Amino acid sequence: MAHRFMRLGPDPDDKPTQPVTRDMLLRVARTFTPHWRKGLVVLGAIAASAVLGVFPPLLTRSIIDEAIIPGDTTLLNWLVVAMIVVSVAGGLVGVGLTYLNTTIGQSIVFDLRTQLYGTLRRQGMRFFTHAKAGELVSRLSSDVSGIEGVVTSTVSQVLSNVLTVGTTLAVMIALDWKLTMVSLAVLPLFIVPTRRVGKIRRELAKRRQRRVAALSGIVTETLGVSGAQLIKTFGRDAYEIDRFAGVSDDLRQVQIRESMVGRWFFMTIQTFWAAAPAVVWLAGGHQVIGGTLSIGDVIAFTALQGRLFMPINQILTVHIEVQSALALFERIFEYLDLQPDVVERINALEHDSPIGRFAFEEVSFAYRADLPVLQDVSFEVAPGTMTALVGPSGAGKSTIAALVSRLYDPDGGVITLDAIDLRDLTLASVANAVGVVAQDTFLFHATLRENLLYARPEASEDEMISAATAAQIHDFVDALPEGYDTVVGERGYRLSGGEKQRVAIARAILKDPRVLVLDEATSALDTRSERLIQDAVARLLEGRTAIVIAHRLSTILAADQILVVDAGRIIERGRHADLLTKGGLYARLYREQFGGEPLAEVLA
Repeated sequence: MAHRFMRLGPDPDDKPTQPVTRDMLLRVARTFTPHWRKGLVVLGAIAASAVLGVFPPLLTRSIIDEAIIPGDTTLLNWLVVAMIVVSVAGGLVGVGLTYLNTTIGQSIVFDLRTQLYGTLRRQGMRFFTHAKAGELVSRLSSDVSGIEGVVTSTVSQVLSNVLTVGTTLAVMIALDWKLTMVSLAVLPLFIVPTRRVGKIRRELAKRRQRRVAALSGIVTETLGVSGAQLIKTFGRDAYEIDRFAGVSDDLRQVQIRESMVGRWFFMTIQTFWAAAPAVVWLAGGHQVIGGTLSIGDVIAFTALQGRLFMPINQILTVHIEVQSALALFERIFEYLDLQPDVVERINALEHDSPIGRFAFEEVSFAYRADLPVLQDVSFEVAPGTMTALVGPSGAGKSTIAALVSRLYDPDGGVITLDAIDLRDLTLASVANAVGVVAQDTFLFHATLRENLLYARPEASEDEMISAATAAQIHDFVDALPEGYDTVVGERGYRLSGGEKQRVAIARAILKDPRVLVLDEATSALDTRSERLIQDAVARLLEGRTAIVIAHRLSTILAADQILVVDAGRIIERGRHADLLTKGGLYARLYREQFGGEPLAEVLA
């Protein structure tokens, strides 16, 4: 059945390709710097290969002129042996060269991929909330893999071809400089078209990689568990197949055009190379007949000409390939140059034994400059106490929780832990001090054991079981056929919502943080599980600071202070009974949840 493909619209990233700059080339060259010692060995091997390559034509010339024609069989035997030795030596050098090239190339690809992943991991949450997962995957896999051929073979190929052309030209000129000039007369005509073809290929390579990223994005979104379920429940399988086919067709069209660019031009070059020996035979043949050149010289010259044209053709072709690779380098460098919005200051403080006193001092924050989320928020959380954040959706509660764990930095004001600005602490100190149980529980596609120990890999088996028991999940896990070695599936999809949430709470308990942030941590639990978790959390919170976000007000009745957040501001604060007495937003929210009980009965 034919599809009417849904193609991509105009790509906003399809900007004119910038000219290749000296800085760009130097930066690419610096990726080879750590491997310069092996590079010197490669250079030596290339030089040896280039020198060995000119011997066969010269030996052929000697075999004809000095052995066969004069009838010297002894010299013939030695020259044939020499030709075999040179061929074997050239083969051995070629094998070693391939190994070194592959080693260097794979090492550079490894370095770039590792650096790129490290750069992405250091980005703040602001970056990840705007980036597409498929785009990131594409840059890490497709873009980096795309330059593999260049760094593995192209650079050494260029050097090899340059040395080959140099040594071959030297020998050809020594044989007959006039024939050499005839052979090279047409070469300048091919240089300008080659540069033009290279520029077009570079533009198409960038466009191809953007289409690959778009395709990767669709695959990432639609073949994951959550995306697959959404598509199934809305009956949109045909739509998604058509969308995938459309983007895939766009990619196909770009790849066809990229592969065809310059093909007529290179066909012309190859035709010229094929016809060039005829010119040499014509001019050289007349010299042989005239007695000014030997037949061996002409045969050697023809062989050398073939050895000259092949590397020149490869140099012209490799210019095209390098232009395509530069487009990939540009995309990789674009991400390597990203600066995280949350950075660790120089000489940041290690805070290994936090007390857990948190304070917000006139904190303001916005995800976008024109849409403030928090405005002049101030409060303090004493060690060992529970502070609850309540209010309507979108009021800023989760943003406060994100700022506590320094997923973002405030735009204004100061957030302190034990009277130290969070920005003056190492990121590791903040991460170790603060534990988070989020509303949207994330579990890796791994075993329960691996998911729990992610919080503290060095924890013992007893500590892990103790944490699971405190979170009321151990009995459930122990009853599974594979126990803690049960694989939970992508995002923990083989577990129920309540089971996932309890695993996440057990993970936080195992981490044993001084400050605990519970962002709707009991939202996925049934009434019985919620009571069990509340008991476990009550034991966990002893001596710790807790910041709890909950729409279920029943979970925070015992909080030491309740902050009512609305439109990015704290409009009420106090304990449960005090806020009910005030009759403000908190009292209204409470009555809505508990069926409008009379206030006197609520306070009783």
